[in-house]
Amino acid sequence: MKLNKIALALSLAAFAMPLTALAQEAAAPAEETTEAAAQEEAPAAEAAAEEEASSNLSWNLAVTSDYVFRGITQSNFKPALQGGLDYAFGDTGWYVGAWASNIDFNDGDGPDIELDTYVGYSADVAEDWNMDVHLVRYTYLGEQDVYGSIDYNELFVSATYAEMLTFTVAYANDYANLDFSSLYYNLGGTWDVGNDFALNAGVGRTNFSDDNGSYTDWNVGISRQFGPVNAALNYHDTNIEGDRVSDRVVLTLALGG
Repeated sequence: MKLNKIALALSLAAFAMPLTALAQEAAAPAEETTEAAAQEEAPAAEAAAEEEASSNLSWNLAVTSDYVFRGITQSNFKPALQGGLDYAFGDTGWYVGAWASNIDFNDGDGPDIELDTYVGYSADVAEDWNMDVHLVRYTYLGEQDVYGSIDYNELFVSATYAEMLTFTVAYANDYANLDFSSLYYNLGGTWDVGNDFALNAGVGRTNFSDDNGSYTDWNVGISRQFGPVNAALNYHDTNIEGDRVSDRVVLTLALGG
C-alpha cells in the first residue's frame, strides 16, 4: 500500500513537471507583454506631462503704430514691437509673466526698453465674476546714468463681469521713482458683435499725490480676428495738453498662443 502511494505520488509529480513548464512558458509572454505595455505607457505619460506643462505656458507678440499707456505715448508716436510670456501654475490661480516693448521718451539720455515682470492670482469668485490681483515691476533699460532710474512697482486689483466688463484699481507707492504716489481707476469692456468683430472702450483716471498733474484718459476701438492674427484700431485721448498725449488712432497687429 505504501509503495502504491509512493508510485502514485511520483506519477503525479512527473505529470506535474511538464504542466509547470507549460505554465511558465505561458506566463512568459504575459510578463513580456506587461513590460512592453509599461514601456509604451512611460513615453505616453512623459508626453502628457510635457503637454500639460506647455499648456500652462502662453505667449504674445504684437506690432503697434504707437505704444500708448493711459493716453500717453511711450514710443514718441513711433511703431513698437512688443512681446510677452506667461506661465500659469495649473489650476491654482497663480501665474507669473514678463512683457517687453521698445520705448522712446524723446530724450537722448532716456531708456530704450521697458520690461514688465509680474506675479498674480486670478480666480472665479461667483457666477460670471472673476477677481485678479497682481503686482507689476516696471523696469526701464538703456538710459544714461545722468537720466536716473525710473523703475517702480504697481499693485493691480481687477473685477471682471462675464468676460466683457472690467473695473481696475492700481496703486503705485512711488510712481516712476519720483517720490510721489499714484492711484489709477479704469472701467473698460470688450463686446463681441459677430463675424469675428469686437468693440472695446474704456475710461481711466490717474490721481497723483500732491496734485502732480492728475488727468483722465479714454479710448474706443474695434478689432477683428484674421486667423491667428488680431487686428485692432483704437483711438486714445486725454483731457490734458502735452507733446506726448496720443490723441490719434493706433493700429495694432497681435498674435499669441
